[in-house]
Amino acid sequence: MLGHFGVGKTSLVRRYVDAAFDEDYLVTLGVQVKKKDVTVDDQNVSLIIWDVEGNRSVSQTRQSYLVGSSAFVYVIDLSRPETFEFLNDNLEFITSNYPDVPIQVFGNKVDLIDDDNLDEYLEKNKLTSALVTSAKNGQNVALGFENLAIQLL
Repeated sequence: MLGHFGVGKTSLVRRYVDAAFDEDYLVTLGVQVKKKDVTVDDQNVSLIIWDVEGNRSVSQTRQSYLVGSSAFVYVIDLSRPETFEFLNDNLEFITSNYPDVPIQVFGNKVDLIDDDNLDEYLEKNKLTSALVTSAKNGQNVALGFENLAIQLL
C-alpha cells in the first residue's frame, strides 16, 4: 500500500482485513503488516499486506519495503488533488523498477465526491483507470484486493 500521507491506506487495510472503520486519523510510521486469507477461483491465497508510511514520492519510500512485492496498491484521495498531482511519476517509478509487478490505483474517499459529477471529475483529472473506493462505507475495497489476487494467480 503506497501513496501520500492521509489518503486512507490504513483505513482501506482495516476495512478489508478487519471489516472495520475508524474516523480517527493515525499516522503510520514505517510499515504495518496484516494478513488476510481469501479464496479466489477455488484457490486459497494468503495476502500479506504491507501498509507503508505515506510519502509524496514513491522514490522516497525505503526500498526494503518494496523489494519482493508481488503487487502494489497506490492510493490517492479523490478529495485532495495534491495526493494525485504526482501520480504518473510515481506509477512510472514503480513500473520502471518493478516491471512485472501488477499495480492497482485506488481512488479513495469517493464518499466525499459529488456522485452526479464523479465521471466528469475522474475524466478531468485523468483518473479513469483508478478504482474508486471508500474505506468508510466499504465501496469496492474487497473488489480491488480480490482483483489483485486474481492477477497474482
